[in-house]
Amino acid sequence: MDAGAPKLAGMTQDIKPAATILLLRDDPTFEVLMVKRHHQIDFASGALVFPGGKSHAGDHDPAWEGHVLGWDDFDADQRGLRIAAIREVFEEAGILLGERLDGSPIGGEACPMEVRRAVDVGTTAFLDVVKDLGVRLDLNALTIFARWITPPLTPKRFDTWFYAVNAPADQVAACDGHETVDAEWIEPQEVLRLAAAGERKVIFPTRMNVQLLAEADSAADCIARANGRTLVTVEPQIRDSADGKVLVLPPDAGYGVVAEPLSSVM
Repeated sequence: MDAGAPKLAGMTQDIKPAATILLLRDDPTFEVLMVKRHHQIDFASGALVFPGGKSHAGDHDPAWEGHVLGWDDFDADQRGLRIAAIREVFEEAGILLGERLDGSPIGGEACPMEVRRAVDVGTTAFLDVVKDLGVRLDLNALTIFARWITPPLTPKRFDTWFYAVNAPADQVAACDGHETVDAEWIEPQEVLRLAAAGERKVIFPTRMNVQLLAEADSAADCIARANGRTLVTVEPQIRDSADGKVLVLPPDAGYGVVAEPLSSVM
């Protein structure tokens, strides 16, 4: 599926590349790691989301070549996006997807909170942290789950790649207290229940991808399904209906027939 994924070339300047991680585990049940966005963040404030964010220039530094596994398996765009996804889940949840130079697991707390925050604010390069820790990031651990481009009606537009990955069993997730104020493992069906009941804020793209995630019954099943799907880039379109304007998704993207009232996603 990766080989046929669309490129970033030709993307207009106002659409920023971004990457998101669906971190999965099966113990005690099939769960995904989600974080609660700080209420003062300007995008999706207070919402329950997957760890993720914009790609930075440092994610595409050629110097990463000697510090990742799977460098030759991907083009330059996918390398940078995968590094961005790994960096974001490191910053927001403290999980580092990789291994030590001798092949052993990283284990425990991957890095102190102050280092994560330094990476987040840009005073320390993520590449330097990886070098100092003596680890290599595992680009092959990530499986493309979806790709969404926010529609023109939004004030900020992102070309977001969603990646599914088995969570390392030997590491502990902890929110950063800055961009995110909570990190929790939660069953996909429970996320949908909380959203439907109005108990938690879950924005439209997140909810659609949780619904797709909920079709699986384990991490392995989710990843197998993602590998088996043809990647269709989702750019929601506005259509008129009898009840007003709705947001529709491509019918072949795997989400079924979706016509969401525009009022519920604004």
